[in-house]
Amino acid sequence: MTKKTYARPLTIGALAGAAMLAVGVAPAHAETEVAEPSEFTSAFTVMATPDQVINNDGVATPGESGATGTFTFRINSDEEIICYDIRLEGVSGDYQSPAKTATHIHEAAVGKQGPPRIAFPNPAPVGDGPRTSSGCLQGPFTTGVQANGVDTGEGFSLAEIEANPAGFTGDSHTTAFPAGVVRGQLSAIPVGGVDTGAGGSAGGQMDAVGLTAAAGVVGLSVATALLLNRRRPSATR
Repeated sequence: MTKKTYARPLTIGALAGAAMLAVGVAPAHAETEVAEPSEFTSAFTVMATPDQVINNDGVATPGESGATGTFTFRINSDEEIICYDIRLEGVSGDYQSPAKTATHIHEAAVGKQGPPRIAFPNPAPVGDGPRTSSGCLQGPFTTGVQANGVDTGEGFSLAEIEANPAGFTGDSHTTAFPAGVVRGQLSAIPVGGVDTGAGGSAGGQMDAVGLTAAAGVVGLSVATALLLNRRRPSATR
């Protein structure tokens, strides 16, 4: 299914990466925020709950009671691009993690701990209501976490997720629940069946744009008619 691409604001890291590419140097250690690709090779969802959280010792460590997380990932492994739509509900407090953000994909099977492979922008705003984040990132990926002197994202490929989605988990961490506030395993879903917030199905986006445009035209027509009616001399005068 063809999807319409769109421009997204670049982060400072992305601008730096673009500058490096301009002089012929690849950004070897920084993912960049990019536009949605025209197609995807796979898609996955995560239903994250507090009872699935595991600490670094592999011990069950429940997260925040009542909290939930929904993660949707769409992948183009040919271009090393992952688009994400993340929603957290019932989560309190600020984020905390030794990684550069507190929201991740870890390489970890059910009931096992494992290193983060991708770090995503934390859903916002921090508060009592739902928190969301969405966008698209292109590798190579980094997490800010070192293992044996190497970043745990270095050398990671999105094809590894496609080969074994059940071996990966999505989670987020807070100050009160550093092991994880919610967590859940990746599960494959049909690529054409994804209808997400930012960068969702092109059809959904175009429908919304079309409705907005139509509403604007109707509003303009009504306003014009009213104006003309006011200017027309009254037949009763």
